[in-house]
Order: sequence, then structure tokens, then C-alpha cells
Amino acid sequence: MKAVLFDMFGVIARVQSPESQAVLERTAGGEQDRFWEAYWSQRAPYDRGDVTGPAYWKGVCAALGIPFDARLADDLIAADLASWSEVDQRSVDLLGTLAGRGITCGLLSNIPEDLAVRYETSQPWLEHFSVVGFSCRIGSAKPEPAAYQWCIRELELPPEEILFVDDRAENGRGRAGTGSPGPLVHLPRRTGGRTAHHAGGRVAVTSTPLLFALCAAAQGCFPPPRREIETGRGLASPFRLG
Repeated sequence: MKAVLFDMFGVIARVQSPESQAVLERTAGGEQDRFWEAYWSQRAPYDRGDVTGPAYWKGVCAALGIPFDARLADDLIAADLASWSEVDQRSVDLLGTLAGRGITCGLLSNIPEDLAVRYETSQPWLEHFSVVGFSCRIGSAKPEPAAYQWCIRELELPPEEILFVDDRAENGRGRAGTGSPGPLVHLPRRTGGRTAHHAGGRVAVTSTPLLFALCAAAQGCFPPPRREIETGRGLASPFRLG
């Protein structure tokens, strides 16, 4: 393996907390389940950059039958951006370790323009990535094969030489459209202990930083956390990059 391609939310940045979700629900009003159905069903065009923030929220409110105006748009955009703006500093530190060792790192994230600008202006660790694939800038979002193909071209490597790290199983499956998708580390979204999957088997990890440790161990940067990483066949034998 020659490079690691990371997802952002659920891997480096945190997903929405219950508290931040509640703020969005209160801001919009209406019934909780219907709100999230509308939120996600219309999200892809926003992530791809096909619509602006106000246009996205106008569509969400229309689906909910909620009166919409410019003030509500501003409030919803602000609450939404805040809900996706928390990072895991331990993961950021480990990302810096990988980059400091000369490991090629790329980023592929489903993210709307408003949020991309916030991260660019507030998170200097983005400089660790030699390739940054924000969906709103490349015109495609995971799990669309075009999103992966864009990163593969920019990394200038065959897909089998790129280790992909993501927290959503459907994003891992979406790589199939690239032909030879290469190995995958999958970190499902859940609280407490987490479970990662890679081409060599099922790997149990207890936190996002251990996922980075797995990747670093694969690069030979430092010994793998052998007490934390196990497969059904016993201790994992990390696949080696480079």
C-alpha cells in the first residue's frame, strides 16, 4: 500500500451528538422522525454542491410543511454547521504522526460548501492531506464511484495501492465501481467499542485513535496495539504498506 484515504466524519471529526441533533430539531420544529427523513433524503445534492444552504433548507422545510424565511435559513445553517464541527483531537494528533512519517494521506468527505469553508478556516490539520476531496468541490459524493475515481486520479496511484478508511459500510461498497477497490478499514458508527473491517478479516478496536494506530502499524511506523486489535483467528497480522 502506498497511501491512506480517510473519510472525515466519524473518523477524524465527530458525527452529530444527540445534543446537537436536538438543537436542529428545536430550530426546525415539527416531528423528530420526519425531520431526519427530510434532512437526509435531500442531503446528497447539498453535499455535491448542486444546491446552496438556503435552497437545501427550503426543501427540507417544504417537505415538513414548515414556513420558511431567511432568518430560519440562517438559524438552521448555523445549527447544522455547529453539529458537524467537533473533532477528535486524539485522531488529529495521530494523523499528524502519520503525515510526519512521510505517509501519503488523502481525504474524501461528503461535505457541503458552507461546512467545507468552516473547516478550511479553522482546522490547520487539513494541511496533512496531499489530496482533499470535498464532495461539494468535486461534484460527486460517496458512495458514487466518481468520488473515489477523483481521489485515485489525484493520488496518482492504482486503487489497490490505496487503503480506504470510512465509518459507513455503504461507502466501502461504493468503491466497487473503481474496478480494483483496494483494501478497506471500516469503522461502523456506534458508541462504546467499535468494530473495524479490512480485507484480512474482522478487527475489533475500542476507539477511533486505535484505527489510526492500525494504519500506522501497517506502515511500519510503530508496533500495532496487539492487545486491542484481534480477529476471529486471534491477533491480527497487520498488512504492510509501502
